[in-house]
Amino acid sequence: MSASNPPVRNNEGFLEDAATWTNEVAQEIAQENGIELTEKHWEIIYFLRDFYKQHEISPPSNRLFVKAVREALGDEKGDSIYLMTLFPGTPAKTACRIAGLPRPTNCL
Repeated sequence: MSASNPPVRNNEGFLEDAATWTNEVAQEIAQENGIELTEKHWEIIYFLRDFYKQHEISPPSNRLFVKAVREALGDEKGDSIYLMTLFPGTPAKTACRIAGLPRPTNCL
């Protein structure tokens, strides 16, 4: 991604077109949120992208986000505290924004 041609994002920072997402875009969005991406972050980001490919929807709430992560990656990672430490604020919303996915429907 070049700085001269960043992907189009809405007023909340979500990509207008999920196909414009790259790892570099994810890093840029994460930095804007004060997040330095680690392997733990990437695991959740790639999980979300796979979830979106399968279901054509972002997890619609934090509760369902935590549940989906728990089912896929186990109890340790499917934990609201763990996810909040990785993606502060509203984990589902923050993680989906970084993963280049649409805004979860029920997130405030």
